[in-house]
Amino acid sequence: MAISAANTHDIHALKPLVMAIPAIKSRHGPRRRKAAKLHADKAYDQPGLRRWVRDRGIKVRIARKGIETSKKLGKHRWVIERTMAWLTGYRRLTLRYERKAAHFLAFLILGAALTCHKKLRKLTT
Repeated sequence: MAISAANTHDIHALKPLVMAIPAIKSRHGPRRRKAAKLHADKAYDQPGLRRWVRDRGIKVRIARKGIETSKKLGKHRWVIERTMAWLTGYRRLTLRYERKAAHFLAFLILGAALTCHKKLRKLTT
């Protein structure tokens, strides 16, 4: 997770987020060092970003402006939208009460951990 200023475009946060993806554990074979695909909406449709992601060996699935409809990525995007809705269930994250970004990020990570705990607890019962 990461946070950014309110008035910055999302494309400025893409590179740090992709570079921060940890190695993925697998039961068989070596660890994967990178994600297989990147799904994004039309806001990320920049030739430079597409090239940067491809150079890292990640398949790009970014909707193109004026060519593709947003519905094609909808089956992957709803997972993110649902997760954001779960996080807004925590009142402290709905409005930003903290002045320091580090404090808000800490509450955001805590909210994500609580959400994961709740979902995992439902799976085991």
